[in-house]
Amino acid sequence: MAAEACGRHAAGWALPLRPPLCLACAVGTLGDGGASLVRKKHALSRLRDALAWQTLPVIRLLALDERVCASLVGALFGMCHTVEDSDAQDQFIEVLVHLVVELKSEQYLRCILDESQKELSKATTMRGSLPIFTLLGKLADAIPVFADILVVKHSNLVDHLPLGLMYPNEGVKAAVCYLYGKLYSSPVGTERLSAHFEEKLCGLFLNTLGHAQTKELQVNCLGLLKELLKSDHFVSILMNNSRTEEESENSDFLEGENPLPLVLKKFLLTRDEMLQAASSHCVAAVLVHSPSRYAPAFIHADVPEFLFECLLCNSEILIWSVYCCLLLLTEERLFFSKCHTVYGIESLVRSLQDVLQLNNVELHKQGLLLFTEILKRQPVEITLFTNRGVCLDAIDVLMKTMDCPVLEVVVGAVKAVAAFLRKDHLSSPPVPYEKLQKLLEAVLKRCADLSPPQSSKKHAGDLLFPVSQSLSRVSQRQGQLLLNTLESFRSACRLAVEYQSDPMAQENAFTAPGSESKETLSNFSEFLLRICDNLCIPMVMNYLERAVSSAVMEVFISALNTLFMVVPNMRIKFSKKLASSSFIRLTLELKARFCSVQSNPALNQACSRFLCNLCLSLYSATEKERISAQEEQEMSELLQKGLPQLNYTVAESLLLLAENPEAFSLDQSLCSHQHCFILLSYFAYTLGDRFVPEAELFLAIRNFLLSAQDRGNCPPPYILRAVLYLLAVCQDKGKGLDSRSLCTIRRILDNLPDLGLVYVHCPLLLEFFLRYPELMGRFGHQVLQLWFSWEDCSQTETEEDGFGLPDQLSSANPLLPILKSNSSILLILLDLVCSSSVEVAQKVLVTLRTFLERSEDVLVCDLLRSRFLQILQQLLVESSSASLQANRNLPILLSLLFLVQLRSKGMRELDSTDFKLLHQVSNLCGKCRPRDTDLLQPSLNFLYWSLHQTTPCSQQRAVAVLLSNVSLLELLQKVMECTWTRSFPSEPAYLLPEDALLCSGWLLAASLLIYQHRYNAEVHQTLTLDLTEVLNAIIFRKKKPILLLVSIMQFLRAVLRQNFSSSLLVIVIQNTAHGATQPQPSSLEDAALHPFAMQQVFSLLVSLQNLLVHVYLQKDLLLSQAVVACLETLLEYLCVKNQDVALHVASQPWHRFLLLTLLSGGQKSVLQPEILRLVTLFVRYQSSNVISQKEISLILREAAKANLPELPEATSRALHLFLRQIQSSHCQMEAVEAGTIQTLLEHLSGQRSTCAKHQDIVYPFAGQKPLIGDMRVVDVIGVERALCCS
Repeated sequence: MAAEACGRHAAGWALPLRPPLCLACAVGTLGDGGASLVRKKHALSRLRDALAWQTLPVIRLLALDERVCASLVGALFGMCHTVEDSDAQDQFIEVLVHLVVELKSEQYLRCILDESQKELSKATTMRGSLPIFTLLGKLADAIPVFADILVVKHSNLVDHLPLGLMYPNEGVKAAVCYLYGKLYSSPVGTERLSAHFEEKLCGLFLNTLGHAQTKELQVNCLGLLKELLKSDHFVSILMNNSRTEEESENSDFLEGENPLPLVLKKFLLTRDEMLQAASSHCVAAVLVHSPSRYAPAFIHADVPEFLFECLLCNSEILIWSVYCCLLLLTEERLFFSKCHTVYGIESLVRSLQDVLQLNNVELHKQGLLLFTEILKRQPVEITLFTNRGVCLDAIDVLMKTMDCPVLEVVVGAVKAVAAFLRKDHLSSPPVPYEKLQKLLEAVLKRCADLSPPQSSKKHAGDLLFPVSQSLSRVSQRQGQLLLNTLESFRSACRLAVEYQSDPMAQENAFTAPGSESKETLSNFSEFLLRICDNLCIPMVMNYLERAVSSAVMEVFISALNTLFMVVPNMRIKFSKKLASSSFIRLTLELKARFCSVQSNPALNQACSRFLCNLCLSLYSATEKERISAQEEQEMSELLQKGLPQLNYTVAESLLLLAENPEAFSLDQSLCSHQHCFILLSYFAYTLGDRFVPEAELFLAIRNFLLSAQDRGNCPPPYILRAVLYLLAVCQDKGKGLDSRSLCTIRRILDNLPDLGLVYVHCPLLLEFFLRYPELMGRFGHQVLQLWFSWEDCSQTETEEDGFGLPDQLSSANPLLPILKSNSSILLILLDLVCSSSVEVAQKVLVTLRTFLERSEDVLVCDLLRSRFLQILQQLLVESSSASLQANRNLPILLSLLFLVQLRSKGMRELDSTDFKLLHQVSNLCGKCRPRDTDLLQPSLNFLYWSLHQTTPCSQQRAVAVLLSNVSLLELLQKVMECTWTRSFPSEPAYLLPEDALLCSGWLLAASLLIYQHRYNAEVHQTLTLDLTEVLNAIIFRKKKPILLLVSIMQFLRAVLRQNFSSSLLVIVIQNTAHGATQPQPSSLEDAALHPFAMQQVFSLLVSLQNLLVHVYLQKDLLLSQAVVACLETLLEYLCVKNQDVALHVASQPWHRFLLLTLLSGGQKSVLQPEILRLVTLFVRYQSSNVISQKEISLILREAAKANLPELPEATSRALHLFLRQIQSSHCQMEAVEAGTIQTLLEHLSGQRSTCAKHQDIVYPFAGQKPLIGDMRVVDVIGVERALCCS
């Protein structure tokens, strides 16, 4: 066959190969029947090489002579079925197919088909037909039109194929199946062979498929099946679609001969991943036609079980096929009811864990899609995660996907999270709340990370209309991610609500005793509320800057609506936060934009429900003191009915307020719209969201009232409440109401049974009623009473609020500016004190006290005193002693009267009203018992103040009035005697009322003693006191309050100054208290000091010294100066009675120790007023063994260094007295010190304020717990002056 050795053929037949080839010789050798098989195989090999490397020259040579070409084709065909060597057969078939393909001539195809028909017809066994079937299959594979030619023009060949499937040789069957697969891959073949399949092929094929053993046959059968399953008709035949529905529910039909589901399940059982993938692909190919028709057969055959098993492999192709197949099965209810998902969920989760390690995004997406569909479609009554560990693994898988950089995968994972968060999926206790929190936080953070930062701080209602709404593909995917994220959050909220009714889910039942678990529903619910505030809401607001999606907003609003029920005890705070953040405005704008003309019903329903729940929650917060179940029900029905139709803009809604319903066919509908808009505006305004311009709203509300009055309709109380509040809030932005509007308001309010039904505790509403005389005259008393009744409620509510809301309800003393501009309101307040409850009266008193402290109008006090007199006269005339004592408002009225007296800062001449008040109050005291503390305390304060803060002329008359009241003096006697019987508890932080009354009694008695002696007033009733008890009260002070000690010492000073000779006071000694004879003095000193005994003097002196050291260390200025003053008065008394005794007492050596103790406090202690007065006392009585020149020089040096103008008044006065005493005592002083004394006196004389004549004033309420507000009734400076000037 070498070209150079061939002399029989022309040179043109030579081909440039190595070695060269004569094509004619090669053809001849193949056609020579006598040539050996070896020569023919060699020639075939050379020809194959020629076709491979010299294709075009070979084809051109053969095309020159059709006979040669036909001969070559015939020779090759003949060798294909005559040669028994399988390898040789494969080579002949390969070359023949290659040759025919390159010749591109249909005649050679027909030639082969004709010869094949002849050979198949005369074949004795099908085994000999194997080469022909193989050749035809490869031709069909290589030449697309070959299958069409075969089935159209040589269809008789097809009749031989079923015989091949019946032949017990899997090689033949494999070849036939391969050929069938090529024929049915052609649309023409599918159409022409449809009847052939139904009549002849179907049963044979299923039998062959079911019994195939070799992989070749199995693969070819599955290939044919794949082509057949593209046709719905063939699928119907294969799946035996003619069976009845009852048969489909019965698994016995599977026992037929090799039904397809069982056959495919058999392939799934193999360990061959390629066959498993092909089988699962075929299952999917069947199901894709109609899952509802064909899925039951596979489900009854337990195919899903084996599909799930296949997921535990390493083949990405197989996993993909199984995912697709299972995804189709999820559309059939039977797939879930047969618990296949329960069986396979663990395999799926593990598969997802492995798949996420691969770099196959499509596989990630498909697996997550399958997981999502199973989670979504799983029936509630069938628990999917029976193993808690698998549930936790599923959470870990979803957590891991949040880190995936591919956005589509994250979107799919977030969908799965939304489907996963169902109660039935998380029913295995304990609920993994902490893992769920981490999962939700990861989802929200991943979504938030994809959002660009918010451009500026905006309210929710300002974000609905971005500049550009064109979304790129990335933005669309981000929007889809946001939607899925919000669905996940909503699912979590619903989950929390569902768990509220499950006791097992409230907390972790497996928590160790004594330990605190974080795995509780309460923590999870609070987490949802917190993460909504921190992540969810800002994320949506950020999104609204770029685009607005009705689907996104529907889910978002729905989630917020669910949050109302997640943490019930936080519902009110959450509602206030939403309302104050303009969510009412946002929701109304959403409805107006997307829900008009009955569009977007889901969004409309979500927004309407949200607004309804928000309003009801705010209603329960603002009206909690008077909440009415009936009113709440009416409001709920109104909102539920009216909100779905309220899809107007703000401007349109304002126009509707002024419309008359009679002009519309649906009167009730318009009223409903008006009322709903008013309620929404009211709740928004109460929380600071003024989304409606005030001036426009004020005018619209006014027109609404006028319209309602014109048609004779009265809105319900909760609407009137909102209307009045909105008018009050918008008052400053609009014009004042005209007479017609005021008349309308008055008529409407007059028809109400109680003004409290429409009252809102707001300073602006109070100002609104008091602003117009028409309203104040009619409703001022009721409004003020309601204001004070609600005052504490609003303050408490504001203090508890943790969301930083605008403070509209608790303004500090909002009545003060109103009172300043209209003092006639004071009379209304006084009436409230008399007629209202104690709580209201106390609050009124606080307001009046603050007003009196700040007001400089003298006429106000005169007005109040006159009104007080009228009230007291009426009470004393109409009431008995018992009724007066039971009147709980009278003590408050008396306290207010005392506050009016305090308003007078200087000396004031008492007028007739003052004396009448003095008379009435003293009579009132006479009708009281010592235990009537609430009445006596302010009364005695009033009497005490009246004595001190007036001119001598008025003071003399006032003393006469009081001393003429026998019952008052008897009461004072009883009050002071209570001091001996009272047991004092441990020192409280404030004076108890009983102790404060004792102080008042002692101080008033001391004042009466002083002024009776000064003016020689007539005495009608004397006071009797046991001197021993008085001294013991000071000596054995125990736990007596400091102010009580000061008061008793003031009384003792008054008695000592009068040398126990007052006509008002009868002094008795303990031994004579019960009628015994007066004891005789035991010594001359006792006789000189009578009724004092020397022993009592020394006991009192030691007690005062100890008390002075104690209170000095405690820095109690009031008591320390009282003690020093008492020492001064005691020594004065002793000096009058017996000067030697006085000098002896003053020179006692322990005084030296006392002085050194007091001076040990450092340089600053030298100039303390009590030390200066004490040193002055010792200098006066020439106690050289107590005070030395060294201490005097020390004081002078410190005084010279001090900045005299900055010294306290008490210190300046004490220093002045000390210096005068030094000068008058003729002490031996150096010239420098004498000059220092003179210089200091000159400076002090220039700046020293003259001590008032009557300044012995002490208010007995130091540190006392106030009866009202934070009232303090102690003037320490006044006490200092009194003690220093005495």
